[in-house]
Amino acid sequence: MAPAGAGLVSQRGAQRGRRGAGPALPVEKMGNAESNAYQNHLSRFLPEEQSDIDGLFNTLSGLSGSAGAKNAKAAKKTVTLAALQSHTREPLPEPMTLRLYNGMKSIDLPGKSSGLSEQIAKEQFVIFMSNLLKGNADEKISIIMRMIAGTGEPLKGKQIQEFTEDLITSVVHVLSYRKELKGWSLENTRDSSSGVKALASELLSELKLPDGTKPVGSQLLETNFDQSVIGDWVYRVPQISVFLSVVIRQGLHVLHSLPDQTNDILNLVPHCKGIKGRGVASLFDIPAIIYINSHLPTELQHKWQLLFSSRLHGESFSQLCAHIVNKGPCIVILRDVDGFLFGGFASHSWEVKPQFQGDNRCFLFSVFPTLAVYTYTGYNDHYMYLNHGQQTMPNGLGMGGQHGYFGLWIDSDYGKGHSKAKPRCTTYNSPQLSAKEDFTLDAMEVWAVGDAPESAGRKGKKSILDVDPQAQALLEMAGKSRQSEGLREPIEEDEDDDDEN
Repeated sequence: MAPAGAGLVSQRGAQRGRRGAGPALPVEKMGNAESNAYQNHLSRFLPEEQSDIDGLFNTLSGLSGSAGAKNAKAAKKTVTLAALQSHTREPLPEPMTLRLYNGMKSIDLPGKSSGLSEQIAKEQFVIFMSNLLKGNADEKISIIMRMIAGTGEPLKGKQIQEFTEDLITSVVHVLSYRKELKGWSLENTRDSSSGVKALASELLSELKLPDGTKPVGSQLLETNFDQSVIGDWVYRVPQISVFLSVVIRQGLHVLHSLPDQTNDILNLVPHCKGIKGRGVASLFDIPAIIYINSHLPTELQHKWQLLFSSRLHGESFSQLCAHIVNKGPCIVILRDVDGFLFGGFASHSWEVKPQFQGDNRCFLFSVFPTLAVYTYTGYNDHYMYLNHGQQTMPNGLGMGGQHGYFGLWIDSDYGKGHSKAKPRCTTYNSPQLSAKEDFTLDAMEVWAVGDAPESAGRKGKKSILDVDPQAQALLEMAGKSRQSEGLREPIEEDEDDDDEN
């Protein structure tokens, strides 16, 4: 896997420093003048952000019953676990609230042994926010270690797995609760529970021991990982930092509407168009949408629009072509009769022609039973292929490999396909994606990503004659006019209300 969202890493993790650094710089004894260290953390936030954090802390400390008189010093207010649980009861699953609390409690303050006090001081609260939202990987790691397990290192792979699954579950839950899924919903997508496990497994596959090996399966769950290894993992897998940021901002409802959010957060979930009210659920689940979207070119991550669904438009290759040709970059996803889910990203508009098309931004992917993205190898340029109605060349939709041996192939005899890779697809280094090499198609969707190209903006879709040159030629030879000109389907407009969950 090539970890996505590398921009976040370059912005926030440029100074890796030494691995295994201890906890964040402790706060000096607080007197009338706040310590320099505390001020340094505070100064990372804009004045309106500081105000937002102050307001949240005051709310939480009020729930803790520790506000005292109105002139009580802020430094003396504290937050309890019960107050945090009360504040996040609906937006966050309880296990994540406990992890946030353990993270806050782990911040060392001078004169106070770490973890001994059950209450969170203002300085701990601010440093927690500063390190996780603004810090680099080294600053985050000691807090994340305590969020994974209340005790110290080393940590077992199983504990890291549970943390990662909790984190992804919390992202899906809080975005749904806050109505921030942008037109997607838990009702119009595949059940997320298996998607949570699949995404967690994919992120965990990047855990690398000091000797460079990557433990897998049951070995991974039993392996001990120290702070330096987990720090390296957080540095290389930016989704962990992005997901933590979403959980804090949306779960605690702090800094969620301020302009410092990166594209990693703004485009975490693309706007969904074209599925609302259609009576079908997408083949994608929310974790898969988040993960696949993060691998798209940045300029295409803001919107997905449904172009074709076999359950809406029928099981027909002609219908498929009519709905996807000249519509800009697309994502194709299919499910075989054995329940495997897989597909590909086409970086260019699909065109019906007997040549390969596309470029090295194309990729293949698997959604179930495993979640993974397979990018180009440089071996050949057989990125994408679409042909129909020709007698001398294969007719169908393909990505990667070669004629008769595609990494992904859907035959023009709709319903048949293959995914051949012995041992890997030459173009994308993907394994066999389907349950059987030659598979039977159960369902298929095609989503346009990004803004529609100008050529697709004109009213009216292509007639089947536009995408079936042989049929057009036969008509012209017979002297027939194009009767289907007046029978074009009206183009589906963007559904502006799809963003309302």
